[in-house]
Amino acid sequence: MASTESPKRPEKLPATIVCIGMAGSGKTTFMQRLNAHLHAAQEPPYIINLDPAVKNVPFDRNIDIRDSVNYREVMTQYNLGPNGGIMTSLNLFATKIDQVIGILEKRASSISRVLVDTPGQIECFVWSASGAIITDALASTFPTVIAYIIDTPRTAQPATFMANMLYACSILYKTKLPMILVFNKTDAHDAEFAKEWMTDFEAFQRALRASEEEGGEEAIGGSGYMGSLLNSMSLMLDEFYNHLDLVGVSAMTGAGIDDFLKAVDGKVEEYERDYRPEMEKARAKREEDKLKNKQKELDRLMKDMNVGKAKEDPNVVSDIESSDEEDGILERDDDELMGDDDDGEGLQQRYEKTLKETGKKDTKTDEESLQRYLRASNV
Repeated sequence: MASTESPKRPEKLPATIVCIGMAGSGKTTFMQRLNAHLHAAQEPPYIINLDPAVKNVPFDRNIDIRDSVNYREVMTQYNLGPNGGIMTSLNLFATKIDQVIGILEKRASSISRVLVDTPGQIECFVWSASGAIITDALASTFPTVIAYIIDTPRTAQPATFMANMLYACSILYKTKLPMILVFNKTDAHDAEFAKEWMTDFEAFQRALRASEEEGGEEAIGGSGYMGSLLNSMSLMLDEFYNHLDLVGVSAMTGAGIDDFLKAVDGKVEEYERDYRPEMEKARAKREEDKLKNKQKELDRLMKDMNVGKAKEDPNVVSDIESSDEEDGILERDDDELMGDDDDGEGLQQRYEKTLKETGKKDTKTDEESLQRYLRASNV
């Protein structure tokens, strides 16, 4: 039976690429170029759009959040702003993520990769409960990689570069998934400077000093607090850079797409080697904690119901007799035997003794009282 079912499951699950990037970083254009490249290679991807506020999407989608959630209607019904509408739409869509996973599992044998486009408002997806639910559901089923799209021309200054690296660091530790830094728009500005800054600390220090001397619109303006802060952060992020792959891509010309796909394949191996065991360990721990909590609640319920005590107090005569017999005590039986030996005289003697102890009464007064009682009863 097992041998007939095993071929139905694909040997290699499709990699899921979750594209995250700030507004204006060219994320949707990058998705379009990646989609066209995979179609040209006869490896059509499965595309999911999670941006409920986008008007036009320049590529075909297999699953679109806009088909199930009306963004403007959500804003009107719940009296929300743009960001609140996006988060609420994602929350509503997250309630159906199990159906999405079921569809992906059915199509797993016929697709090469799963591409997920997210809203440009990063915080609405990365730091929301719905975003965590969606990424965890995908990562628990398929090898999942985060592609962080960066606007290369806007990152040429040390301050903006460090801000993007800090955001990438926060996303990495929030999602706990392999990440690729995609420096987009290399046709407008080469990304070699970023590779140099990430691998050579002294090169970043020289660029930082040059930015302080030149000044300008995006310069940090002097060698005060900001300069020392950027120096400290660059030292701290040295270890962080070791866990990242950097790829320069032009979504306009298609340059660097092959390098990106190679980096994805490498991250899939890293996912299987490092991330999946940690994820399964965390899942097993959650299940263990859940069972412990259930047992704790059960014990508390049993205690409230007075069930499971070592020994209960006897409530009936049979319990008393059985407990006495077990302890070797037969006090009630002895009392009963003593009662059987008593005759009428013994009882009368005890009665007379009691009367003497309570005091003697006037016999004549008692007889008169008895006669009055008899006359009253006859009447």
